[in-house]
Amino acid sequence: MVIVMSMIMPLAQLVVLGYAFGGNVKHLKLAIVDQDHGTPAVRVRELANAVSSGARTVDLIDYADPGVALTDLRNGVVNGVLTIPPDFSRRSLSKNQPRVALISDNTDNFVSASMAATVSSLVGAFNAPITVQRVPGAATVDVVEVYPYVPYIQYLLPGSITMSIFMMVMIGGGIIYIDDKARGLHEGYLVTPISKLELITGFNVSGTVKAVIAGMVILLLGSLVAGVPNPFDGMRIIRMFVLITATAFSLISLMFLLMVRINDPLMPRMMFGVLNTVLYFPSGAVYPQQGFPAWMQGIAVVDPFTYSVHAFKSLILKNTGFDAIGWDLLYLMGFGVICMSLATKLFKRTL
Repeated sequence: MVIVMSMIMPLAQLVVLGYAFGGNVKHLKLAIVDQDHGTPAVRVRELANAVSSGARTVDLIDYADPGVALTDLRNGVVNGVLTIPPDFSRRSLSKNQPRVALISDNTDNFVSASMAATVSSLVGAFNAPITVQRVPGAATVDVVEVYPYVPYIQYLLPGSITMSIFMMVMIGGGIIYIDDKARGLHEGYLVTPISKLELITGFNVSGTVKAVIAGMVILLLGSLVAGVPNPFDGMRIIRMFVLITATAFSLISLMFLLMVRINDPLMPRMMFGVLNTVLYFPSGAVYPQQGFPAWMQGIAVVDPFTYSVHAFKSLILKNTGFDAIGWDLLYLMGFGVICMSLATKLFKRTL
């Protein structure tokens, strides 16, 4: 039951965060106050209607009184107010700096930015010449996308798989060992003639197997939920299995290094939230690392989550081979060996 519950949380996180943050903002309520009613003003309204009926980014609401519109904006009835001033048509026809005003509720930056981008594109369409040159003289940019469109839920999937592995090594590795200490079960380990390395290896192999099972289940279910193409391709699953095993070994070794001298069963539960924040968010699972400050990028360099997430993105989103993730696998295995060696050195054969 613990294993099942630990797999449900990353999957729920994938679905909720993937659709909560990855969707396009639509059906924003935009109030229009037309104080001009001239031909250019009518054209602005027609362009706004086209956006409303096409992309459905905004839903238009007509207001005659700008004061009422602003009151509704403050009360949250509308998300923005587009005001067309009385001299707009005259200035537009005389090409004398015609202006429209967008008043937005900037307490929500995402809504405000989406509203501003929509109105800016609307004004750009209004300024575009009616007759277009057959051979444009201005330079243009052609954007070529190497891969198909990647929804945000697919972008989150690598981080969710890594998180499921991390939760399993916390529950199936570190916490169980501390609970064994609290119950006195570890005394049975200490009276055996096996070495410290063999004990730590046994703990690590046990936790790795559980984490690999959790990671593979989340990989397959998450790929189906996120709509990843060809999720059951044989070679892709083999590469994923190798990566999940390396990730599980790396993280379980880290857990035992952190828990090897801890006796209080409450300590790993308190550390879980801190480790979750310190390891998960700097890894680039939610937001690109290029937007992080220098100190946070320094954490990302040594964070095993970083290399696991990067490798999963290469395999899931790009369907690459081992060449693209060779350094990631090398770092994860090396990190795991170092942590396991330190844990073995710190492990005490006495009570």
